[in-house]
Order: sequence, then C-alpha cells, then structure tokens
Amino acid sequence: MPTPADILILSNAPGELATWVKPVVRELKQLLGDDIRISVVLSPCPNASGQEAEIAQSYPEVDRVQSAQHFFPFLLWGKTAENWDWHDRGVVVFLGGDQFFPVVIGKRLGYQTVIYAEWEARWHRWIDHFGVMRSQVVDRAPPQFAHKLTVVGDLMAEVSTFVTDEASKTGPTLIGLLPGSKPAKLSQGVPLMLAIADQLWRDRPQIRFVVPVAPTLDLNTLAQYADPEQNPVMPLVEGVSAKLVIPDSDDRPYLETPSGLQVELWANPTERVPAYELLSQCTLCLTTVGANTAELGSLAVPMIVLLPTQQMDAMKAWDGLPGLLSNLPGVGSLFAKVINGWFLRRVGLLAWPNIWAQQAIVPELVGRLQPKAVAAIVSDFLDHPDKLQQMRDKLRTVRGEPGAAKKFAAIVLEALEKS
Repeated sequence: MPTPADILILSNAPGELATWVKPVVRELKQLLGDDIRISVVLSPCPNASGQEAEIAQSYPEVDRVQSAQHFFPFLLWGKTAENWDWHDRGVVVFLGGDQFFPVVIGKRLGYQTVIYAEWEARWHRWIDHFGVMRSQVVDRAPPQFAHKLTVVGDLMAEVSTFVTDEASKTGPTLIGLLPGSKPAKLSQGVPLMLAIADQLWRDRPQIRFVVPVAPTLDLNTLAQYADPEQNPVMPLVEGVSAKLVIPDSDDRPYLETPSGLQVELWANPTERVPAYELLSQCTLCLTTVGANTAELGSLAVPMIVLLPTQQMDAMKAWDGLPGLLSNLPGVGSLFAKVINGWFLRRVGLLAWPNIWAQQAIVPELVGRLQPKAVAAIVSDFLDHPDKLQQMRDKLRTVRGEPGAAKKFAAIVLEALEKS
C-alpha cells in the first residue's frame, strides 16, 4: 500500500484559485488518487475578497483549507490555526503569493518544493523544481540552476477545458458585463456598464445583457453600486441606476434600469467558480482589467477592456509598497491618486491577451470614459461581425494549448517521489 503523503498548495487570490489551483488539484487527484491529502494555505493579497477559503473548500479535490488571516503565524512558527498534522512525505506547491513562502515552509516541513512561475522564477538555489509558463523564464535563470526549470505552458489556458462544448453564437446577441469584484472597480464599473448597456438597448432591444456575478460577491452588495444613494461615484461616470429584482419564480434575478432594461445576474452560490459556460456564449464582453481578461482570452471570447479614470484613487490593489501606501488610513487616497497618475502616464498593454501577444488584440479604453462613446464602439463591432471573428481567431492563436496542468502535476509527482 502506498505511503500517504501531503500536497500543500500555497495560493492567495480568486484569480489564482480559479485559473491555477482548480486545474492543478484536478490533475493531481486524477494522477495520485486517494494516496494524497491536498491542503490549501492562503496568504494575504490586496486583490483578495475574504472569501478565498470558501472558494477553495468548494473544490472536491481539496481536503483542508486555511484562510489568509492565519497565514503569518503558520509562516513564522509552523503551526496552523487547527494544528494540522503532516505526513512524513510531501510537496509544497506554489500557486500564488510570494515565491519566498515555499522556501521557508518547505524547509520547515522537510518537503520538496515546486513553484509555478509565469514571468520570473526566484530563489533558484533553495527551490527544488519550477514549472514555468514559457522558455524565456528558463533563459533568464542562472545556468547552474537551469535544470530545475521545465516549461509546462500557461495554466490559464486550462480555462477552455472547463467548457464542455464550443460556444454557440446563434440566437439573440448576448453581451457580458464584468465590472470586477472589488469595491474600487465596482463603484465605477457597475454604473458605467449599466449606462453603456442602456444606451445599446435603446437602439437594439433584441440584445440580452448578463453579469456573471463574481463568486465572492453577493447580489445585494452588487446592487448597492447601482444605487445613487449608496454610490457617490455614479455621476462621475454618467452612470445609470438600477434596482435589484428577485422573481418569485425560478427565473434569474436581474438589475432593472429606469428605462426598463433588465440585466440578468448569473450567480450560483452552490458552485463558487467562474461561469465559463455562460461566458463562452457571449458575442462580446465589457470587462475591467485583471484575471477576467485572461479567462475571456482563454475562452476566445471577444472583449473590450474598460479602465475609467474619473476616480483616480479607485485603483488601490497594487502589490508591494504601492499597495501598502495606497491603503494607508487617511492618506491612502492621496497616495493612490499619485501612483495611479504616474501609472497612467506610463501605461502599456493592460489586458492579458495583449500582454501575451505584445500587441493590441482587444481594445483597451483608458480615460474619462463616456457611455455613449463606448456604446458606439460596441455598436461598430456588432455591425461588423467579421471584426469580432478576427478577434476570436487572434485570441485562439495566443491563448496556448491546454495541457499545462497535466505537465505541472507530473512535476509535483516527480518531486513527491524524491521526498
């Protein structure tokens, strides 16, 4: 009978949980079955919502989860909040956070360490194995450690494997609205996107609009950002208000604007994962910057990326020192305005598909965005479906082939055999 072993996964934010952790734990369970126990330990992150532990616990392959609030005592002293036991054999797997964390935790537990690295691999001397996204990461590694790095591909490309059938674009046009999940983005994104949808609907009443509600967001909280009495940012973006309607029947809840537009709210609280099946059916999506763009790109769904700047202190989800300064009590907003102003003067490509391709495959609209102007751009795409098809084709060429999770799981298995 095989000796039981532990796989300890370090992660931190909803994007990493959905696009890295989920496909990897699925492959690990298929590869190792019941011989392993999978634990997820979360570290603090400025992009976190506070519900990451609940998301991780919803994955059937995961046996134990510790929330981010208990991370630093575990890092410093090696004890979890529930005093978990650990098998003699195991691997620490990095799937989000700071690459230094597995160095400390792996050493304390006496486990092999494996890091997934998108753009940069660090701590080569002390980490046992790296699965990297592309060969450039290997090229930048010190020659004496290059043997530790293996190119596995892009884990975000695994998103397409969660969709069981190719999207059908027949029937009414479906436009997805993805305003984000954090207050800084929602305060501008919700009223702005509702205003854009309202403008489009007046001219094209056959269009359906849907918000795939982030797994970390409840409907009442989302609706607050469409309420002018609770969202003072609404006038800045020329936003449209809406009220939350929850039907008595089995129909989906929706936001209704004063003009009568009903924007469907797609939320499944029993399965806290992104709505990939729904997204794959969208003709076009309006989205904020972030992991959404990677997921849409991996599904080859055309998108327009919106970064309104009417509220310059809205973006506070920076890593490192900028994030700490932007969130200081009292003076954080001032720091955020300065940092964001500096960023916007030097901004390059923002959407992940554009970053991957190093060219503007999907439009990025940055500035004091006006609903009518954005609606006109959307209308142009809808009037020229060949432009949408070109965008889909280009997204397919840059998203990479699925299989990264299987290759990465094989590296973890190799590390486990050495432990």
